[in-house]
Amino acid sequence: MNYRIIRYTLGCTLYIEAFCFLIPLLCAVFNSEFQYIPHILFSIALCVLCGFLLAFKKPADKTMYAKEGFISVAMSWIIISIFGAIPFMTTGFIPNFFDALFETVSGFTTTGASILTDVEALPKCLLLWRSFSHWIGGMGVLVFLVAILPLSGGDNMHLIKAESPGPAVSKLVPKVRSTAKILYLIYIGITVTQIILLKLGGLDWFESLALSFGTAGTGGFGTRNSGIAEYSPYVQNIITIFMILFGIDFSFYYLILMRKLKSALKMEEVRGYLLIILTAIVVIMINCYGMYSNIWDNLRYTAFQVGSIITTTGYSTVDFNLWPELSKTIILILMFIGACAGSTGGGIKVSRIMIFLKGIFKEIKLAIHPRRTVKVTMNGRMIEHETVRGVNVYMAAYIVIFFVALLIISIDNFDFTTNFSAVAATLNNIGPGLNLVGPVSNFSCYSDLSTFVLTVAMLIGRLEIFPILILFSRHTWRK
Repeated sequence: MNYRIIRYTLGCTLYIEAFCFLIPLLCAVFNSEFQYIPHILFSIALCVLCGFLLAFKKPADKTMYAKEGFISVAMSWIIISIFGAIPFMTTGFIPNFFDALFETVSGFTTTGASILTDVEALPKCLLLWRSFSHWIGGMGVLVFLVAILPLSGGDNMHLIKAESPGPAVSKLVPKVRSTAKILYLIYIGITVTQIILLKLGGLDWFESLALSFGTAGTGGFGTRNSGIAEYSPYVQNIITIFMILFGIDFSFYYLILMRKLKSALKMEEVRGYLLIILTAIVVIMINCYGMYSNIWDNLRYTAFQVGSIITTTGYSTVDFNLWPELSKTIILILMFIGACAGSTGGGIKVSRIMIFLKGIFKEIKLAIHPRRTVKVTMNGRMIEHETVRGVNVYMAAYIVIFFVALLIISIDNFDFTTNFSAVAATLNNIGPGLNLVGPVSNFSCYSDLSTFVLTVAMLIGRLEIFPILILFSRHTWRK
C-alpha cells in the first residue's frame, strides 16, 4: 500500500480546510465579531501546521489504487470533521467534544441534524461556517482536491469513486481532473444563481449565502430557530426549486450544457426521481386537505417538505409531526429513497432502488423461465453484474448497520419512533426525524454514546458505507 500518497492527500486536505476557514474569518471581520477572529485564526494555523507536517514532502510515487482511494477519503473526512469542530469548542458555544464533533460531521456530511437548542445564539461567523461546511461536503472535498491537484493519471478516479454517491461513478470526459472541474463549475453556477435569487427576494447577503450553502449541499443548517418558516413564500419557493435541482444527477446538467437533450431525457433515474416527488406531493396534499387555509399554502408546504426530505436537505417550514399518519409514513419512506446518484443528496439513492427492484423482477422471471436470458438495464444499456451485485451487498450492509445503530441508541430508552427516525435521519444524511428529533426539536437529548454512534452513522451514510468499513478490515493494512 502506498502510505506516502495517503499521507500527502491528508495534508493537502487540511490545506483546503484552512483555506475554507477564510469564509467565516471574513464574515467575522465584516460583522465586527472581532472576539471570534483569534479562534478562527487558531483553527487555520492548526490546519496549516498539521497539513505541512503531512504534505511537506511530495511522494515520488503518486499512484492511487482503489485501496488508497478508500482510505484517503475515509480518513480525510474524519480529519476535517475533527479540525472543523475546533471553533465551536474554543469559543465555548459547544464545549462538549462529542457534541461539537456531531455538529461538524452533520455539517460536512450535509445531514443538518443539530444538538443546538438555540441556533440564533451563535455568532454569524460560526453560523456561516456551519452552512459552508454543507457546501464543502456536498460535492466533496476530495473531488475539489482532484480538480486542483493532479495525482497520477486516471488513478485518482478512485478518490472520486470513493467519495461520490451512487452505485456506479463514471467520467464525464476522458480526463478525471476535467471531470472534477466540470462538476464543481456546475455546482458553483447553480449555487451563485440561488444566492442572487434569494438576494432579490429581500434577504441580506449573509442569509442568502447561508441558505444557499445549506441548499446546495442539501444539508439544512439554517440561521433561525424556526428553520425556514419565518421566510416569505417567495424565499420558500426558491429553496424548494433549488433543493430539487441539487438532488438531480449533475451529469444531467452536463448533457444539457452539451446540447444532448435526448440523452438527458433518457435518464431513467431522473425521471423516476421527479415522478416520486410529484406522486408524494399529490398524495400528501390530499391527505392533509383542510389543515391549511387554502390549496396554495397546502401545495407550498407539501412541496417544500417533500423536496427537503427526498433530497435529504432537512429544511422545514411546518412541523410534519402533526401530519396524518399516511403523510408521515410517506415522509419516512422518502428518507430512505433519497436523491439521485451523482447529486449532493443522501439516502439510498433512486438508482439503487431501481436496480434493486429490477433485480427482484429478474429473479421472478428466471424462477418462471429458468432458461430465459434476462438482463437488467438502465437508460437503455445493460447493467454489469458487478454493479447489480454491489447494490445487493450495499443494501444488505445498510440493513445490518441500521439495526446495529438502532440497537445501541435504544440504551437511552427513548420511544421506538424517535430512535428509528434518528438512525434514518443520520444514516441517510437528512437531519430531522420524528417525535423527539422532529423538525422543531434536535438531537441534544441523546447521551454521548448515542451521539457518537449517530455521528459515525452520518459518516457511513455520506461515504456510502464501504470507505469507513474498509478502515476496520485487517486486510486493508496488510502490506
